[in-house]
Amino acid sequence: MAFRLFHLFPGLGGLLGKAQKSAANSLYADIVEQARSPRFYRELGVPDTVEGRFDLIAVHMFLVLRRLKGEAAAGTLGQRLFNTMFDDMDASLREMGVGDTRVPKEVRAMGEDFAGRVKGYEAGVEVKAFLADALALNVYDRPDGTGGEALADYVTVADKLLCEQSTEDLITGRVSFPDPLHVGEVSHE
Repeated sequence: MAFRLFHLFPGLGGLLGKAQKSAANSLYADIVEQARSPRFYRELGVPDTVEGRFDLIAVHMFLVLRRLKGEAAAGTLGQRLFNTMFDDMDASLREMGVGDTRVPKEVRAMGEDFAGRVKGYEAGVEVKAFLADALALNVYDRPDGTGGEALADYVTVADKLLCEQSTEDLITGRVSFPDPLHVGEVSHE
């Protein structure tokens, strides 16, 4: 018979849920802050548009979700983080004046776009040329695959840095990303 703390302490599930919600909110805030770094737009040429900003949030979400995947200690944090992102997308669309009847359709389309990007990045993260192609297509809207190399360098270094971060930091809502302009200073080994 399994020992279940939630049966002995019914309030514990709610406390853990609040802690995870807080961690998801904190992680998402860090993701958005990093994605808004002017260096991506000025020096790496990411389009400073609604789409460009969504793409950078998607890149950073992918990285954090990839790190959380398979971590038993993270529990449902990845799902909470995903939900936090799309709750924010919903609210942002409403603030931009998208009508109530269109918001669910737009959010669904964004979810599909995100899933496609994650699939492409996941397939490419082990082979930088494939990752550069996926980033060129999604972030820079260049189907010929050009222009994603510098961002692919950043994603590769960020992925490595995230793998080195402790699970404890992540589940308590702390995440670190590299400076987009100094990725060459971090070892790729």
